[in-house]
Amino acid sequence: MDQRKPFIAGNWKMNLSLDESVSLVRAIADSIHDLEGVDVLVGPPFTSLHPVKQAIADAGIYLAAQNMHWESSGAYTGEISPSMLIETGCTHVILGHSERRHIFGETDEWVDRKAKSAAKVGLTPIVCVGETIEEREKERTEEVIESQLRGSLKNFREKGALPSSFLLAYEPVWAIGTGQTATPEQAQEVHHFIRQWLTQGFGTKTAEVVRILYGGSVKPDNIKDLMSMADVDGVLVGGASLKADSFIPIIRFGF
Repeated sequence: MDQRKPFIAGNWKMNLSLDESVSLVRAIADSIHDLEGVDVLVGPPFTSLHPVKQAIADAGIYLAAQNMHWESSGAYTGEISPSMLIETGCTHVILGHSERRHIFGETDEWVDRKAKSAAKVGLTPIVCVGETIEEREKERTEEVIESQLRGSLKNFREKGALPSSFLLAYEPVWAIGTGQTATPEQAQEVHHFIRQWLTQGFGTKTAEVVRILYGGSVKPDNIKDLMSMADVDGVLVGGASLKADSFIPIIRFGF
């Protein structure tokens, strides 16, 4: 953890109006002007990306889109390209979230193509993996996580290199939006498994610097316990990131 700066990310999903988005990010910016030692990111809906970027100004908050297409342009009605996200001021993009996988049928292959295209234009991918409750109960967690990692990072594995800025997020499907949270020990167990997988695939140096986030009903009252785990480098927050009075305490968990 000494080499990995804590990373606190908020995934706003399909929530908040333009005014609400701008108001929230301004409140976040005001709360962290004196804060060092933690990276902060917000992921608004597409329609709010540009105004949120303007509101961020020089506050040092990273901006992420929640999805993108792997092509740079073309006849893909309703899609957004990596270069379009760069133009809005995005620095990151969330890929392979369980809601994209399970509701919209996104595959590991799609995530892999998106991650490759994102990195090519300078966007930092946040690639999500996670098992369902049925898979956990059948003790298939590691099998599922490894399969998702192998498929979602295929292009990077073939090159044998993963950018040090790359972010992975472990989000157990059974803990997203359910109020259930993996215990710190459960999170650590999977994060450690992912770290070992990174070591085997990309070497010790990469595994030591790539940050792995936990997502799944993260709240102010469990952030410290989660962040006390050796391989939990940050969190990807859903519902609790939609209000300043819950997201700011998460950001300032150790300060």
